[in-house]
Amino acid sequence: MDFTAIPTTNRAADMLPKHEQLRAHLLRELSEGRLRPGDALPTEVELAASFSISRNTVRQALAELERSGIIRRIPGRGTFVHDAAIQKLRSGLDIFALVIPETRTGYYPSLQRGFNEGASKLRNQVIVCDTDNDPFRQADALLQLMDQNVAGIALVPTITPTTPVYQIRPLHERGIPVVFCHRRVEGISAPLVTFSGLEVGRLAGKAMVERGHRRVAFFSAHRAGLGGQYEQGLREALHVCGGELQEEFIHYDYATKKADDHERYFQTSLEKLVQHPERPTAIFCAFDSEAELVYLLLNRMGIKVPEELSIVGFGGAWREGAITRRLTSVTVDEEELARRAVQLLEEMRNRERPLNDMTEILMAVSLSNGETLGAVPGDASVRKE
Repeated sequence: MDFTAIPTTNRAADMLPKHEQLRAHLLRELSEGRLRPGDALPTEVELAASFSISRNTVRQALAELERSGIIRRIPGRGTFVHDAAIQKLRSGLDIFALVIPETRTGYYPSLQRGFNEGASKLRNQVIVCDTDNDPFRQADALLQLMDQNVAGIALVPTITPTTPVYQIRPLHERGIPVVFCHRRVEGISAPLVTFSGLEVGRLAGKAMVERGHRRVAFFSAHRAGLGGQYEQGLREALHVCGGELQEEFIHYDYATKKADDHERYFQTSLEKLVQHPERPTAIFCAFDSEAELVYLLLNRMGIKVPEELSIVGFGGAWREGAITRRLTSVTVDEEELARRAVQLLEEMRNRERPLNDMTEILMAVSLSNGETLGAVPGDASVRKE
């Protein structure tokens, strides 16, 4: 058969050792049908010449493929694609991996629960990797998962900084399915399961407007990712009723990931906010964990919620925790989102859906009526537009 050369413009391939580049290339040829069970491979000399690498590098790549059961060597005859290569390629480790920026707060526990439930129904084990929203930790996790040839990966990509394309391409080259959750990595074709950030902001704004609020503040850890969409959706909802999201009431904490510094930033921002002569009457927080922090800080400052200042958060439909249960929040069913991601991974693993499929599943959002959204202070009636 004819072999195409290893791409020289692929930054992902350039990050791998030469023998891994050849191994990934041969696996891609197999997964895409250009190489079939029973086919004879070129000799070591021919492979070395075709790909401008040494024979030792070729031997190393072929030895790994032989150990994996992808090829077999017959003395005196040559090297052939194993009859069971397709089955081996499809199976790998019978494990689905979930790679997420954090595991303990917000909707991420729900995401893990749904992923575990979906995978267990398929008799798949699960690995959960916490990247701490660090692209270097994410890269290390993805390389290890690729080395283990897992059955598929669901990824919530890092956003500060954004996930580079070269972290994802080697996974596709190894035939490993990837499903993005919440947001895509630009330049990579793969399915996405997400929700509308604009609709989240609009629904939060609508709920506050219906309780008479016109001056609203917005708190978020990041503008990147969906943060900008939350802000825009909130602006639109306020604009409909003649309200306005003033720039001085928009707070993004760009400075740090450390919890203590994050809390100090929120406390300082809230102190300025409540001293404003025309302070907001409600705050929308882009994440439930941030809404919980605002709730605690306001109580520490002696400000009653919602009698003096209302709070709306955003998180998963599964409400757990003393404060979370009390929050009024826009919610998304992260458990179902994760189950959808598992189903997409299974379809790609079984070749029912291509790795570069661009399906986008949009999850609905709804309002969870808690105790932190009240009427505008001093307004006896609840005004509705």
